[in-house]
This record gives sequence, structure tokens and C-alpha cells, in this order.
Amino acid sequence: MIRRWREACRRAALRFCVLPLLAGGLPPAATAGPAGPLAPVVARSAAASRPAALASPEARLIEIYQLIHDGDTRRALARAEALTRDVPNFQLAQLVHGDLLLARRQPLPALGAAPAELAASAPDQLAQLRQEAGLRLAALTERPPSGALPRQFLDIPVSTRHAIAVDASRSRLYLFANDAKGLHLIADHYVSLGRLGVDKKEQGDQRTPLGAYFITSRLTPQQVAEFYGPGALTLNYPNEYDRRRGKTGGGIWLHGVPPANFARGPQTTDGCVVLANPDLQRLLREVSPRRTPVVIAPKLEWVAPAQVERERNAARAMIEQWRVARSQGDAARLLSFYSPQFQSGTADLAQWSQQVDKELRATRGRSAELKEMSILSWRDTGEVLIVTFGEVLSGQVTGPLKRQYWGKEGGQWKIFFEGVIL
Repeated sequence: MIRRWREACRRAALRFCVLPLLAGGLPPAATAGPAGPLAPVVARSAAASRPAALASPEARLIEIYQLIHDGDTRRALARAEALTRDVPNFQLAQLVHGDLLLARRQPLPALGAAPAELAASAPDQLAQLRQEAGLRLAALTERPPSGALPRQFLDIPVSTRHAIAVDASRSRLYLFANDAKGLHLIADHYVSLGRLGVDKKEQGDQRTPLGAYFITSRLTPQQVAEFYGPGALTLNYPNEYDRRRGKTGGGIWLHGVPPANFARGPQTTDGCVVLANPDLQRLLREVSPRRTPVVIAPKLEWVAPAQVERERNAARAMIEQWRVARSQGDAARLLSFYSPQFQSGTADLAQWSQQVDKELRATRGRSAELKEMSILSWRDTGEVLIVTFGEVLSGQVTGPLKRQYWGKEGGQWKIFFEGVIL
């Protein structure tokens, strides 16, 4: 539909080819005043410098919007023609190209002002493309504060080389690298989310889950249908906090799009997080399963590293108390850290107590070290800490990888799940 519209716009514009391109930019109705469809979008890019590297299709699109804002529609049209030639399946670029062609002959009544017969054939598609344009520009021009981190990443060990955060309000995925200096943002990408929004509660509700998750596996092109692009990264939804609240469903992936598409509309998935295939390929190359955290938030809260450090130290101190009780073999003290509603598989607290007592007798006198510990924080209607570590007893080189979920109960932190991660 978008290509047909662009060709219709081209034909309409060519009928008026005796008119010069507007030297001063788009017509006033198209760029200025409350009725101007491009004004609320491109004005946000005015204060931002142009992208330093224009290799990605998205960065090239943003430059086109910047040129429109600057009134340089001749160059904008040339860049749009080049972008649609190089990436013919980038529908939003086709939309902008059509706008620029149509603007040669008349003011634009709306962003993506398709001829009536074409607009009527796919109104939802046009609405999604208009929303996509606004989201891409807002996310790229209203950047996270320099050096700030999502508050959910309390403690990420150096052995975990990446972390991922998704801001649902911006349809944006942020990729962080992790090294001896800590987390730092290295890339961010537009993503598509659930048709009916976020906060998944049950199977088939077409919503994207909110929470702190981990990548569990990497799927190759041979393991997925062409619909999912070059592969997928699977998430551990529902996690133990989700299960505690009765949430159901599964099969939540980070995946790509069919070869015929460059991207999908902001709300067009059955609940997965969907990226353009080049963006997904980077994640598939760089991101490791099992330990890589993926936070999906309704809106990311960016905080200064000093605030993260304070919360990290408090969490570490609490977990250290648990470790000391575990190392000393003090069953009563150790079990005081666990919730009355504790559940691990089929074991409730009473059954878990018997298992703990047996383990403590078998390992008495052998202290436990917690290796490569990560701590994620999640807050919605409650507060949760997700703690992952390798438990290594003295005299051993390695040990099991364990994960605990701590929740606030009556103002006290209690463990409501603990298990080995296979």
C-alpha cells in the first residue's frame, strides 16, 4: 500500500513539475502552526545535532526529518529517494518520501497524507506508521541522561557482558555493555510490542510482559519460521514473581521480522519484542543466554550511578547475612530469611526446611561463597529483588548456579523462591 501511495504521489507531483521546489521548506500548512502535521515531530529534532554516523536506516531517516525542519526539502527529497532505493522495505521511509513528493504541489493536510482511496484501504497501517515516526524521533532526540542507568540494574557481574532494557512508552530497546568500569549504553533500537499494550497476564492476551527477565536460549534461523527473521532470543516469562501472581502464557521472544519488512508498527505483536533484522542480528551475535538480564518497563527510570550504588550496597548487606547463616549451618537463622509462602517447584516451606536441614548437616563447617552475583530490582505493586549467583563451597572450584526471588512482606525482605538454574 505504501509503495502504491508513493507512486501516486510521484505522479501527482510530476504533473506540477514546472513548479520549483519550495526553497524555504515545506509549505506553512505543513510545517508551522497547530495544523502542521510535521511540526510536532520535526521540532523535537531541532535542538539535537545530526547523527554523526548515517549508516543505519533509522539514522538516515532522522537526518531527512532534520533537513525538513531546516527547510532544505531539496536535499531531504534526495536523501529520501536514496533511502527508499537502498532499503525498499522500510515503509516509514516510503511514507516520508511520499510526503515530500506530495509537498511539491500542495500543502500537506496530515503526516502521511495518502490519496483518499489508498488511505481508506489501510487506515490502521497509516496510523501505526505515523505513531512509529513520532516514537523514533522522540527516542532519538530526548536521550537518557549521560551516565545514568535504569534503576533495575543494581548489580551486574563483569562476567555478564551485556544487559538489555526496554522502555515500552518509547518502543525502544537499550543495549548496555558491561566491563570493569560498569554498565554503559552502546546502542538503542526501535521495537514493536503487543497489539493490546503491555502488562501481560494470561495466555493469548496479546500483551508484552512487564518485569525483569533473563535470556534463556538463542534460536537460529533453522529453528524458527521465516516470519521471525534471522533468529530469536527467548525470555523466561513467566518468571517466579509472575507465577506467584497467577500470570500465565509463554513463548515471549526477542525476534525479527519477515524479509519483506524492515520493521513493524509500534503495537503489532502477540506479546513479543520485535526488532528490525539488522538490529536483532547484533543481539544474536553479542548477547549470551542464561545470565543476560532483560528488563521490560512501562517507562524506564534513569538514575545516577550513586543511587544505584546505595541500593546495591543495601541489597548486598542483606544477602551477606543470608550467606553467613548458610555458612555457619544455623538452620533456624537461615530459615528466618524465607517467606511462609515460599515455593520451589512442588516444595513448600515445610518441605524446603527438611531439605535445608539435610544440606546443612552434609556441608557443616564448609563456608559458602557467592560468585558472579547479579541483583535486579523490580517495583510495581510490590518490591522484588532477583538474585543470581554461583554457590561455591570451600574446597570446591565450582558450584550450582542459583536464583532467589526476594519480596517485601510486612516491610521485611523474605525469599519466596530459590532454585538451581540449569
